[in-house]
Amino acid sequence: MVRAGVAFLTEKGFATTGLDEILQSVKVPKGSFYHYFESKEAFGVELIKNYAVYFAELLDSNYLNENLPPLERIAAFMEEAKNNMARYEFRRGCLVGNLGQEMAVIPDAFRQLLIETLHDWQSRTAACLKLAQKEKQISAELDCDMVAASFWIGWEGAVLRAKLERSGAPIDIYATHFLNGIHK
Repeated sequence: MVRAGVAFLTEKGFATTGLDEILQSVKVPKGSFYHYFESKEAFGVELIKNYAVYFAELLDSNYLNENLPPLERIAAFMEEAKNNMARYEFRRGCLVGNLGQEMAVIPDAFRQLLIETLHDWQSRTAACLKLAQKEKQISAELDCDMVAASFWIGWEGAVLRAKLERSGAPIDIYATHFLNGIHK
């Protein structure tokens, strides 16, 4: 159910995805759903938590890859994420970004969880950037925490645009601009 829920929400969003639609796709009766979750909102919270863990693992698999210099790790993450979107013909985006765009119509309980998730991803990115500073790939003058925040603000926009255009070009443009902008 969780995997199917993430798939639907990354493609269609929370407000336009019906619970029946998700349950039918995995052949789970509605009564069984309520055995595990008290509401669609509780299900949504679980989806966000599950996606946050999945995405943190994706970041770590790239950012902690000691076979690459730190900036190449960030580039590798962006390329892998773009390729993951391409597998679904750019119809799926980022669950966190999608839900963030639906703030007017989604439960308030999601807001803090989305913010915490973005901050976690930012801190992982900042750690990789600090390593790039230590290895003299980027200027010691850069505020890595601010650069990481800027990265995620821009990244979510690039993912949205890639989904809109059904093309990896916006991600390529963003990746090139971001990396050239911080490279020493």
